[in-house]
Amino acid sequence: MRLALDWDGTCTEVDGLHMLLEEFGDREVYARMEGVLGAGLTLHEVIAGEIATIRLPLDEAVEWVRKHVTLRPGLAALVRDRRAVVVSSGFHELIGPVLEREGIDVEVFANRLDATVRGWRPVWRDEDPCPVCGEPCKRALLAGEPYVYVGDGYSDRCAALAAERVFARDGLSIYLARRGHEFEEFDTLDDVAAALS
Repeated sequence: MRLALDWDGTCTEVDGLHMLLEEFGDREVYARMEGVLGAGLTLHEVIAGEIATIRLPLDEAVEWVRKHVTLRPGLAALVRDRRAVVVSSGFHELIGPVLEREGIDVEVFANRLDATVRGWRPVWRDEDPCPVCGEPCKRALLAGEPYVYVGDGYSDRCAALAAERVFARDGLSIYLARRGHEFEEFDTLDDVAAALS
């Protein structure tokens, strides 16, 4: 069975995009946009509004994420012998360097960045709304075969609901619990590997 993992806050210990926004973006805009996620604005609209406040050259951002973004323990072992894929609402340009630093080879589905000094702009991998949740989401990327889903947040909700088995933490676990949807909690990715063995 395919294994699908969210990136920020799941594969990473802390959401790397949020770290970048707090360090180099407008914190006021970031706080305001997070407050309206799912309550009037789509995830795409929120991310676009937040990253537009970052004016850092991309090479400097890549150097920063390589230095500061840490992986959740167990990722390398979890993906090594499994049909694993990372499905992220984040950006290839910020994910690839961290995986490369760690020597981890895993397929990644993510968005792209148009990073200029006038402000970053997302280049979305998919803009078609999902017939289930109404937003462009990760579910369509995983359709066609059963999968196990590992996630932690808002962008993981729809894909998690369609999974055969779900490992959840933080906001995703709260969301699933409120819906009465079955899931298994995890702290490290070693926990997930042990449960799947």
